[in-house]
Amino acid sequence: MTSQSPRIYTYKITFEEVPYYYYGVHKEKYFNEEYWGSPKTNKWCWELYTPKKQILEIFEFSDNGWIVANLVEDRLIKLFYNADKWCLNESCGPRVSLRVNRETGRKSGLKNKKNGVGIHGRTKDKIIEDGKKGGIKLRELGKGIHGLTDKEKSEINKLNGKRGGESVKRNKLGIFSLTKENLSENGKVGGKMSCSQKWKCMETGFISNPGNLTKYQRARGIDTSKRIRIFEDTL
Repeated sequence: MTSQSPRIYTYKITFEEVPYYYYGVHKEKYFNEEYWGSPKTNKWCWELYTPKKQILEIFEFSDNGWIVANLVEDRLIKLFYNADKWCLNESCGPRVSLRVNRETGRKSGLKNKKNGVGIHGRTKDKIIEDGKKGGIKLRELGKGIHGLTDKEKSEINKLNGKRGGESVKRNKLGIFSLTKENLSENGKVGGKMSCSQKWKCMETGFISNPGNLTKYQRARGIDTSKRIRIFEDTL
């Protein structure tokens, strides 16, 4: 195997914003293939946060190497599986060779599809219902995001908000896509639209623009919600 050959390796995924982690094993289709794990139950973590991958050990690219790599992965996971709330691995068990694993999986999938078994035997509504039950189970077990304290959730939300704002600014989206001239023009247009509107106090009949009517009503102790908009064809 050369330095540019595809590899079999064990890895650990961590996240920049939170202390969750995930162990896995992977067989590359080509050298340095981009791969970030294959989570199912906890896929939400990859979607919310920024994953980082560390390759732990590289194995011989063969059926035997695949078996050994899976055994090593199992030993890694067993240390934390169902013991540490930050561990995202939801399964831990032996696997078979690359060839047998691939062929067996293909045949099993085709058979299930033909017979309407497994996911192929469920309606869309049933899949949604099962997803909800899975979320409830995670909440009951205190796993995933449900294993966080209110303070930890608050900190994560702050980080997400900050990251979202920085991303919008960096990519010049939303308000950051506008020039100073655009912002100034939009402000003028908004001001003109507001001032051109006419509203009527429902208690006194006084008519003015929104800002002046608010001042008028507050000065007289009138609820500012007691107003209706007056359109030109009703004046």
